[in-house]
Amino acid sequence: MFEIIKSRILQKHRTIAFPKKTAAMPDRFRGLPVIKAATCGPECDDCKAGCPTDAIETTKESGLSIDLGKCIFCGQCTKSCPSGTITFGNDYRLAAAARGNCVISSTKAITPLKPLRPELLSLFKRSFNIRVVSAGGCNACEADVNVLSTIVFDLSRFGINYVAAPRHADALLVIGPVPRNMHAALKKTYDAVPDPKIVIAAGACAISGGLFSHNSQESIGADSLLPVDLYIPGCPPHPMTILDGLLRFLDRIS
Repeated sequence: MFEIIKSRILQKHRTIAFPKKTAAMPDRFRGLPVIKAATCGPECDDCKAGCPTDAIETTKESGLSIDLGKCIFCGQCTKSCPSGTITFGNDYRLAAAARGNCVISSTKAITPLKPLRPELLSLFKRSFNIRVVSAGGCNACEADVNVLSTIVFDLSRFGINYVAAPRHADALLVIGPVPRNMHAALKKTYDAVPDPKIVIAAGACAISGGLFSHNSQESIGADSLLPVDLYIPGCPPHPMTILDGLLRFLDRIS
């Protein structure tokens, strides 16, 4: 018993101070892309050709744009670009309430995430229960979703909990590319969640199909089956990106 107490004292407090303090991300973390339009060469689409998920578009009208819902943050665009137009910053705040808000360009910054409607916030003010649905994922998103329940992030301190049964849930958190053989199961799970309910798509696969979007067995995103209320980009999305998105969505931080 005394050895356990001694070990706990030596470990000290391990839960991060977020959101009271801004989270410090490691240097290797690839966050919100930064586009420097002035350095982009005329009619150059090397970055677009190097993107494995077609997340980059180049047009004369809007210039270069990146769809964070398709982006897997692999960094191939930075390697392909001869002028260094695209770089990855350290900003983990990527969540969006609308699919179109996931697209950024040199002239369009990411749209700040707006909280839920007041009538829904009043329902989820004290507690928010999430049923996670792994729809054919590779286990990367699953791992980063699950790690939020550890002592470091301690998701439950915000009144947010994972539940096993959709009947007990306020929201579905969908991860994975949603293959055809998951369509019926996902719809049944959605129908089992009591109204009003929220749907969250986390990760490039759940948002757009990701690397599997061109496969005939895959969906083009969870919103092709369900009405999605919150999009959390990443491949996989960092736990801080997920946590920040959830707290902003529930108006816990601004």
